[in-house]
Amino acid sequence: MGTTLDQEWKKGSAELLILSMLEDQPRHGYDIGKLIESRSGGKLHFHIASLYPLLYRLEHRGWIQGRWVEKPNQRRRRYYRLTTQGQRTLAQQRRSWQEFVGAVSRITGVEHA
Repeated sequence: MGTTLDQEWKKGSAELLILSMLEDQPRHGYDIGKLIESRSGGKLHFHIASLYPLLYRLEHRGWIQGRWVEKPNQRRRRYYRLTTQGQRTLAQQRRSWQEFVGAVSRITGVEHA
């Protein structure tokens, strides 16, 4: 795969992962990164340097909305939640990802869950 195409797939899958993590409840950036790492069995890591710019980009697109929350004895954190537009985008990205994985599986003969 060419570098550009590879970067596009990584960017697209990163968006899908982040939107998925926000589907059930609002979360802050550090929590999103740790949850992706734990649910992937340690296979996927998000460096803070790349995670936060992605969160800002998703917020700028209107897919997520952030708000600052202060709790006693904790530093201020920005919690993100899915917007209605973000929910629609998540559903569309899931369909596209399933189609892609299905096509690759048919071509390569690899079964997927």
